[in-house]
Amino acid sequence: MNKNKIQNIINQGEGISVEFKLAKNELPNNLFETISAFLNKSGGTIILGIGDEKKIHGIDEHVVDELSKQIANLSNNPQKLFPSFLLEPQVVQYKDKKLISIFVPISSQVHKTSGKIFDRSVDGDFELRTDEQIKQLYIRKSNEYSENKIYPYLSEKDFAEGVVERVRKIIRIYRPNHPWNELSDIEFYKTAGLYRKDFISGKSGFTMSALLLFGKPEAIQSAIPHYKVDALLRVENIDRYDDRDNIRCNLVESYDRLMSFVAKHLPDKFYMQGDQRISLREKIFREVVANILIHREYTNAFPTSFIIYKDKVECKNANKPHVWGKLIPGNFEPFPKNPHIAQIFTQMGRSEELGTGVQNVFKYNKFYSKTDKNIFSEDSVFVTEVPLGELNKNANKNDELNDELNDELNDELNDGQKVVFLFIKNHKNKMAKDISEKLNIPFGTVDRHIRFLLKKGLIERIGSKKTGGYFIRSK
Repeated sequence: MNKNKIQNIINQGEGISVEFKLAKNELPNNLFETISAFLNKSGGTIILGIGDEKKIHGIDEHVVDELSKQIANLSNNPQKLFPSFLLEPQVVQYKDKKLISIFVPISSQVHKTSGKIFDRSVDGDFELRTDEQIKQLYIRKSNEYSENKIYPYLSEKDFAEGVVERVRKIIRIYRPNHPWNELSDIEFYKTAGLYRKDFISGKSGFTMSALLLFGKPEAIQSAIPHYKVDALLRVENIDRYDDRDNIRCNLVESYDRLMSFVAKHLPDKFYMQGDQRISLREKIFREVVANILIHREYTNAFPTSFIIYKDKVECKNANKPHVWGKLIPGNFEPFPKNPHIAQIFTQMGRSEELGTGVQNVFKYNKFYSKTDKNIFSEDSVFVTEVPLGELNKNANKNDELNDELNDELNDELNDGQKVVFLFIKNHKNKMAKDISEKLNIPFGTVDRHIRFLLKKGLIERIGSKKTGGYFIRSK
């Protein structure tokens, strides 16, 4: 979270979705009452280190990291928060003070802390004490979130072979210290909200979210016969299609299929963000693809479509709208349609913090397609349009690197060689090891590109080859 967003929240002040708490040296005693209330109501942001009348007290810098770890661990502890819901607090430097920001999304389940259930109003947190109050909360959650539907006869035998192991392996690699990594599979399912008990009906079992994330195609079709994602290329034959992938597998595999379809039909653009090389295509379309899979209303028979045209990419998916109209970065409150599916994608690194995805598309498409006229429109059908702008006009020029280098290189370098060349051009006196680390490219690959550039006379080695030397662009 950046300083501007913190300032906006402070200016907004406390309310139904914002809470300030003092935490000079320890966590406040009622912190998890507010966390539980936000999970049960409509989500919100808690900022620790701010007192009454928005006074900034800050947190002791010697304990701020430890308090952050405590929040993450306690949120994953069913003895403190049940069902547990992993939170990821952020330490923020605001002026000369350390603060902790905790974004708490709305949950599709009812959460308790210390055996008590809390809800949220504009006046703060309040405990639900009567059976009728608690019953109404459960009914509200059940009506809002179809992903919670329990299938008592669904078992692990109905999951695609190896998909759960693959998901857990990705989480271990992406988040080595993740508390889920130490859990057994059944503990993982329960902690992630994929196996639960309905306290109204008394049923226990895997949920729709588990079926959609891990299920075999035949199991998904049996329970949700209208489920599919239609990926189409309509560049030449716009009445039908030039290419098609009719996707009916689980969401984990659907993500891979859609990203492969994107890679097949849209050019990549490598872009230097600081000293790091990133793929603009990956940055943009991982968000678009994750969005249409995570936030679809799966009880609605309207099919999800992902269509690549000559001038835009258009996606449509069934939706249960929280707001109506176009979503503009900074002017809408993010709302998860399937929080447990979203959480799995986030922990795998396949989607960003809620709301960040829309911002990323606007941010990176300015460099990818030379436009930011993207559309995210929420209605009973959610429509996403990512214009391709100048992309196809310049299809033969590859990317911005090529635009800068084409005149002098005449396409004699491949993309990897151009990335290394441009880095050397802009960062003189760097050794191969430095280039490898900064660009996040294996040393052997960098060394091979350097040898090719030396042979072409495009760069010069200063110092001996034995010591590695360093490189400058040849005049």
